[in-house]
Amino acid sequence: MEQELLKVFDENEKHTGIASRADVHTYGYWHEVFHCWFISRESNTDYVYIQLRSDSKKDYPGLFDITAAGHLLANETVEDGVREIEEELGVTLRFDQLSSLGIMKYTNVQQHFIDKEMANVFLNQGSFDLEDFTLQEEEVAGIIKVTLKDFEDLWLGEKEQIHMQGFTVKDNTKKWIEGNIGKNHFVPHQSLFYESVVERIKHHMG
Repeated sequence: MEQELLKVFDENEKHTGIASRADVHTYGYWHEVFHCWFISRESNTDYVYIQLRSDSKKDYPGLFDITAAGHLLANETVEDGVREIEEELGVTLRFDQLSSLGIMKYTNVQQHFIDKEMANVFLNQGSFDLEDFTLQEEEVAGIIKVTLKDFEDLWLGEKEQIHMQGFTVKDNTKKWIEGNIGKNHFVPHQSLFYESVVERIKHHMG
């Protein structure tokens, strides 16, 4: 995976070449990723679905993250990003079923890598529930849902913890979970990243 080839860009989003995934994170090159957030309305309440990253992941193991996300390879278009949804979640969607929330640029610097991402962010609104997901265990260890309002309150600092429910999976066996989680349980993007996601989702939904 570290030798996968990705397109790299300068600060002005101009394509400047191709580099391995390892070099992209070592030298901090801007690169493209695909994000898709799942929102479902149940009993007049909007829920956002969040994946739990596998403990075997090199980056951010065991933390909650975007519903489905991944790097766009050098030979892929943004439209090809829908493969991530099926690979990780077992849900088949066409690109035209998604709503664009625009591009988000952000940087996340950790001890062992520099992550500069240009995220093509999309929204999937539908009527679905936790039973609809079949997870790729090497990548995703679980799926939970929280209310969109709670998710917003968490990142705005209005709440320190929010209630979640969902399931984890190991060796094809589901375990249902429920409880409270805080910011420390999520991939450590800046709060502004999550705030912007919520803002864009709410703006799109009207």
